Amino acid sequence: MTGEFDDQQKQWLQSFVSGIEARKAADKLSGRAPAAAVGATVGPDALQHAAQDRTVAAGGKLVAEETAKRARHPLDRWDEVVGRAEAGQFPKGVDVFLTKYHGLFYVAPAENSFMCRLRIPNGILNGWQMRGLADAADSFGGGYADVTTRANLQIREIPANHAVDLLLAVQELGLTSRGSGADNIRNITGSPTAGIDPQELIDTRPLCRDMHHYILNHREMYGLPRKFNIAFDGGGRVPVLEDTNDIGFVAAEVTGGAGFDPGIYLRLQLGGITGHQDFAHETGVLLTPGECVKVAGAVVRAFITHGDRTNRTKARLKYVLDRMGRDQFLKEVEKEYGSPLRRVSGAEIAPRALADKAGHIGVHAQKQAGKNYLGLVLPVGRITSGQMRGLAEIAERFGSGTFRLTVWQNLLISDVADPDVGVCIAAVQALGLGVEASAIRSGLVACTGNAGCKFAASNTKGHALRLADYLEMRVAVDLPINIHLTGCHHSCAQHYVGDIGLLAAKVEQGEDSVEGYHVYIGGGAASTQEQAMAREYAQSVAFDDLPPLLERLLATWLAHRSAPTETFFEFCRRHEIESLRELAARTPLRALAA
Repeated sequence: MTGEFDDQQKQWLQSFVSGIEARKAADKLSGRAPAAAVGATVGPDALQHAAQDRTVAAGGKLVAEETAKRARHPLDRWDEVVGRAEAGQFPKGVDVFLTKYHGLFYVAPAENSFMCRLRIPNGILNGWQMRGLADAADSFGGGYADVTTRANLQIREIPANHAVDLLLAVQELGLTSRGSGADNIRNITGSPTAGIDPQELIDTRPLCRDMHHYILNHREMYGLPRKFNIAFDGGGRVPVLEDTNDIGFVAAEVTGGAGFDPGIYLRLQLGGITGHQDFAHETGVLLTPGECVKVAGAVVRAFITHGDRTNRTKARLKYVLDRMGRDQFLKEVEKEYGSPLRRVSGAEIAPRALADKAGHIGVHAQKQAGKNYLGLVLPVGRITSGQMRGLAEIAERFGSGTFRLTVWQNLLISDVADPDVGVCIAAVQALGLGVEASAIRSGLVACTGNAGCKFAASNTKGHALRLADYLEMRVAVDLPINIHLTGCHHSCAQHYVGDIGLLAAKVEQGEDSVEGYHVYIGGGAASTQEQAMAREYAQSVAFDDLPPLLERLLATWLAHRSAPTETFFEFCRRHEIESLRELAARTPLRALAA
């Protein structure tokens, strides 16, 4: 047993030792810690397991979701999803959470059904995919789809026995729902007018596509302590709200400076989470387009390593940055990336062209001569299967057969020739849709609400439409304005960045409780040049009292703005909240009726 080794054994042992030395050298170059001792997890789940182990070793207690993920990775539970579908059963307990990894959300008690959320990078899909999704919604869902605030689609009212049928139908269309919920990186958003926008600095479609497939093909990207959002803003006309994301990439034109070649770079922003009242912060890092996806992967790995796994409310990237400090976290990112990141210091950057808050609605010229994109109005993001098929036919007949979803819950049809614009609009109108809307309706955003989400306190979509009907009849708003209705503190409709943000609440009226809202005003995002968190204007307003309150608020703006061009955002930021309340109380309404 202890004698001389033969030649074959010596050769194997030499190769084995060489492998160990090579790994040590690689660890040293990358800045990674040496490999764990024998018995530690290896492979794509190693980062997640190591983070969980450190938490426990430090005396922390993993939350139930972390324990469930550790027991068996959610992506390895396909047989369980199939088994429940065959038995016609919905998941229970922690399985409700785990099933979201496959894109299925059991939304009881709001609806005794599944919702399926897709992944559509940059929000772009083609006509045959839209037609196929319409068929799937009819066969396995409620016959409609919702455009989300991440330029994505959701299909609702899926019975238990059709859950897998729906997933397979989606996959057969070249799409996926994998990792669209729970502790994962959500749909990758980019400029809706990418490649067709006259003012864009960079086409975000390749970046979103590469980021999408990077996630799908790196298993460790599914080991996060909490959800994660990534957005690419190419400098186009339609805002992307990139500063509300955990990672925001913002196109910038560098015209010179020490150590910089002129060209298009992307600024790196980190830590946006407006539901917790924080925008993404500038890191001072400038990246070439080819560096972005790998840097994003490094950021996510650093988040996996350092994110909180004991408290779900503090498990987002913002809280890692708050705890570690931004500079220290960037050092961890550079370790994962393997080299220092380029800093913006010394760069000469050209001013960015303004985005258009109404650029997602109407007819707009593309940079391709003689071509246009049409921004369609979808009532609070909902579209029927019949409308989906009709739009597919229109896009294929008059455009390039392409749809572009936006974070404003609508869609664009691109590449329509000048002579075809009129007939295209007429065909859209025949479907009960249009390309024109009032200033109020064009900026209306609403989450699912309690009609389809167990967390929501109010019927946000229904209330949004009723508000629009009421306000359009009474107030002649002549500048773009965004009204965001969100059903709960998760802020899926991002109420803190709306000109008017409405957060659903139960309002006590005597012995009863009715649906209502907290009212916030004066919010905006950087891509609209109006970045600020909305401030609270009124608490616990019953919905029946909300329309006249907003009527008076809008009337106050129109009557007292400093100039006809002063936006609602600018007006609100010019006044203290109490003075706005006093001003509204003195403003007559009859003089401003539409």
